[in-house]
Amino acid sequence: MGNGIFGIGISGLNAAQAGLLTTGHNISNAATPGYNRQQTVQSSNSPQLTGSGYLGQGVQVSTVRRVYSQFLAGQVSQAQTQSSQLESYYSQIRLLNNMLGDPSAGLSPTLQSFFNGLQDVAANPASVPSRQALLGSAQSLATRFQELNQRFTEFRDGVNSQIAGSVTEINSLAQQIANLNQSIALTGDANSRQPANDLLDQRDALVAELGRVINIAGVRQSDGTFNVFIGNGQALVLGALTLTLETMASSADPAKTVVGFVAAGNTIPLPESALQGGSLGGALAFRSGTLDSAQNALGRVAIGLAQTFNDQHRLGQDLSGAIGGNFFSTAVPGVISVAGNNPASSIAASISDSGALTTSDYQFGFDGTNYTLTRLSDNTSVSSAVLPSGAAPLSLDGISITAATINAGESFVIQPTRNGARDITVTINDTGKIAAAAPIRTAAALTNSGSATISAGTVNSPPPVDIDLQQPVTIAFHVPYDGQFDVTGAGAGLPANNQAYTAGADISFHGWTVQISGSPAAGDTFTIGPNSNGVSDNRNALLLGSLQIQNTLADGTATYQSAYGQLVSQVGNKTRELEVTSKAQANLVAQTEQAQQSLSGVNLDEEAANLLRYQQAYQAAGKVIQIANMLFDTLLDLDR
Repeated sequence: MGNGIFGIGISGLNAAQAGLLTTGHNISNAATPGYNRQQTVQSSNSPQLTGSGYLGQGVQVSTVRRVYSQFLAGQVSQAQTQSSQLESYYSQIRLLNNMLGDPSAGLSPTLQSFFNGLQDVAANPASVPSRQALLGSAQSLATRFQELNQRFTEFRDGVNSQIAGSVTEINSLAQQIANLNQSIALTGDANSRQPANDLLDQRDALVAELGRVINIAGVRQSDGTFNVFIGNGQALVLGALTLTLETMASSADPAKTVVGFVAAGNTIPLPESALQGGSLGGALAFRSGTLDSAQNALGRVAIGLAQTFNDQHRLGQDLSGAIGGNFFSTAVPGVISVAGNNPASSIAASISDSGALTTSDYQFGFDGTNYTLTRLSDNTSVSSAVLPSGAAPLSLDGISITAATINAGESFVIQPTRNGARDITVTINDTGKIAAAAPIRTAAALTNSGSATISAGTVNSPPPVDIDLQQPVTIAFHVPYDGQFDVTGAGAGLPANNQAYTAGADISFHGWTVQISGSPAAGDTFTIGPNSNGVSDNRNALLLGSLQIQNTLADGTATYQSAYGQLVSQVGNKTRELEVTSKAQANLVAQTEQAQQSLSGVNLDEEAANLLRYQQAYQAAGKVIQIANMLFDTLLDLDR
């Protein structure tokens, strides 16, 4: 009986001691990230059969278990992954939004200053200081475009650096998880069938940290290991083995860093759509969802401004009487040969209509039968079975493929507007080269007796101008007057005689258009010829200034300012959307973590109560042993 009582007392001491150890461990790790509180699980020993029935044999500690919910842990991990992606996206787009919307650093004030300078030239076309001020404001505008583009390049470099850093972190965390898998398999369930709780906590913390970088899926194995998968099921951790990720330049854009996995010594790129969630997913989403289109939108404004301004400027006349030249330089489409193409393959792309440009990139390919030009933003395409040529180009959205040497299965990426802001410059440095005047001048003969008047005339666009533009032409009404007139003069393409007169109707040839209004008299004549004294002429300057309010971009729906305003608005709206959603997701993370901690977290008040409970149990078990000892001594005393 004494041995039975002793055994029961000792089992009680051991159970109370295990409870004290576990409680002390909980208290010590109350502030340890990722720690799940532990509990001792007790069960009674197998009873002993006696003549009086089964007598108890005390208690045993079956195991020490984590208070852990895989469901809640999964909820926290998923919420944290989404929160990290939104936070990463928002932190970067917020900087971009501040740059574009800055009233002093943005494009709008510089663009307005440029057109203010142009209005000053229109008011004082012969003023050299006004012309110098215009060139200065034009240079400031080009510089502002270039500065904004440089910031975009810095954003792009920053995204590439973040991707590289994320890949390094993913590889490190994967290796640590694999190492813990090995330790758990050796020391945990596989041998003793007892959970290695602290190792499991450490691994779960690493898995949670990995989930903050990239969206993952996990599968627990029977040996206690945890396999981790990314993307569309690509294995990252298999037991104690890991798959290595690497960064590489995109085959379609060398300036873009992408992620690939190493297999058999080769790096195979992963599609960006498979790398969602976490800070890595946020960086990729920012680049593809905002940065690329925003830089293209800025480039579109620069190209549209340069081309339309040049077109009108080339219809004017400078101070020396020469036809105007290009005022700005314009970017050419960027063409990238996709990796794997024959080095001899090439295409020639050009911008045929700046007003039709979009903010998308394009792909040109040949499948062996058809040549196809595709808008990548929505996969809209045009195809032709005939090889594109200068005479019959393949065109879409103002982009024309004028020549192609390409093999079946090859493709090229075209970035028509990506470098538009980078490459815009002012090509004029002589104030006398500003074509503020119109190259033609109209006049009515002093001997005219009718009431008819002739307009100042306009040069037809687009350039190039007609070679006979400045050839003198005379319009003479018949004598006697019969409602008709004859056209005489130099140059080709003059109309036949006996032209019917309609008051106010357009009269066009030699690349110009005039209108004669009123009632002419017999013998009245009007002349159209070169503007030999255009120093104070502002007609082309007025037309250049009117470009500010014309819808020249986005298929005739946007001005320069409104196109830039659309860019600012789109980035601003997306920034606001991400601000709201990221805060909401952060709140969701806090709520799920609170739910998890209410179950798995350490409550110091509860642990303090447990200390007292186990202390009393220990003391009681000790009392049992003390009594057993006294009983044993009583038996020994019977022999004396």
